[in-house]
Amino acid sequence: MNRQELLNRISVNPNVCFGKPCIKGHRLWVALILDFMASGMTPAEILSEYPQLVMDDILACLAYGAEMSRERFVQVTIESVA
Repeated sequence: MNRQELLNRISVNPNVCFGKPCIKGHRLWVALILDFMASGMTPAEILSEYPQLVMDDILACLAYGAEMSRERFVQVTIESVA
């Protein structure tokens, strides 16, 4: 599945989940899936917790996060080189 097909799995509706990006057809925020992965959950664990999802939904969240990271400023700690 190409990137655009994955991104088509994400929707934003002002009347659903306060307009936050969600997996289309579900009330699961993209940010929630990304937070799960950032905390160490594997895709298999997420799919086990949310059996209504498929792997392409998780990949769609990652693709959406990657696209957003290209457009937004995120302040991070800059480490000095020893």
